[in-house]
Amino acid sequence: MRLTSIVIFSIFIYDGCMPLPVSPRDTRPVILHAFIPKKQVTYGDALRIYIEAEDPAGYMFKIYTVVGHSGYGWYFPDTVFVKPEDQHHFIGYLQWNTFSSKAPSMQEWTQVTISVSITDTSGRESQTVTFPIEFVTERTPQAALPPPFDQANLPRLGHIFVDLINPHHVY
Repeated sequence: MRLTSIVIFSIFIYDGCMPLPVSPRDTRPVILHAFIPKKQVTYGDALRIYIEAEDPAGYMFKIYTVVGHSGYGWYFPDTVFVKPEDQHHFIGYLQWNTFSSKAPSMQEWTQVTISVSITDTSGRESQTVTFPIEFVTERTPQAALPPPFDQANLPRLGHIFVDLINPHHVY
């Protein structure tokens, strides 16, 4: 009985640790289109970053988002895993809720840079797309979505979990 339990447990542990398939050397993910509908946001807005990407070999694995913040520096990269059905091609958006539990407010004209890239299962990275964002107190209109993002019901690829810190706030 005890030996059977150990064997079943070992199979379960081994099964959960399967190595990723190795992507071919001559391929890497490519970001085909990227768009952000607002360059000025109000603190607390839900910001959408639209992306279309492909990997003809089908090995896209992670979407990385890195946020740089003037007056503070760079935050740790955030990762969204690519769903298995999307590893050849996907189109959708990442959502970043700009409110942070670590910052009760953000000063007017605070500048943030959002960089997005995609890696495959071997760690090869796509090109990086970068968007400058500025925090303002007035609500600004959102730009119309250009093709191919003007389709109805594009899926959310994931959330960006970056908590901004206000370096000018006294805690």
